[in-house]
Amino acid sequence: MPDAKTLGVLLVEGFADWEYPLLAASAREWFGIDVRFLTPGAAPVTSIAGLRFADGEAFEKAKAGTFDALAVIGSDSWTGDDAPDIAEALRVHREAGAVIGGICAGTVPLARAGLFAGRAHTSDGRDWLLEATGGYDGSEEYREVPHAVADGVISAPGSAPGTFACAMLAAMLPEAGEQVAGMRAMFAREYEQGTN
Repeated sequence: MPDAKTLGVLLVEGFADWEYPLLAASAREWFGIDVRFLTPGAAPVTSIAGLRFADGEAFEKAKAGTFDALAVIGSDSWTGDDAPDIAEALRVHREAGAVIGGICAGTVPLARAGLFAGRAHTSDGRDWLLEATGGYDGSEEYREVPHAVADGVISAPGSAPGTFACAMLAAMLPEAGEQVAGMRAMFAREYEQGTN
């Protein structure tokens, strides 16, 4: 296994419980990645299901170069008037070499940061993302697909935590392609047969 990598997982108020566990748990357990959770101002946040998370580090204090990857987890908070403005921070982390990914409404700050300009990407619908952002550079590159898209930046609809996890890990660990492919195949087996 290569030198340990570090993954930052950004949670905001109302974060979606199902969007980060496959990524965070498999990153730590199967790939030895140091997973660090971040919140705005290190404030406690509560998930959609009511899980209160109070152990996050302050996203604003995370220095460029600290993380090999940052995953922005979805929440209705990203579309509200008081959404944290993390556009500049995302650009700085990306310029320092971090893989940047967003899932569901976590794609909104990526779009606002201009990270989709000239890149294939997805979310929870092109019209939804346009409305949530008020328009963004790169909207013509939107892909209406049910899985994660990796084109220099990782994006996924909220219904695709499995492919989001695989795409993030593949981008962080290109040398672990076979292991990530095995993980993807394991997740896919769930859908090979109907329910009884």
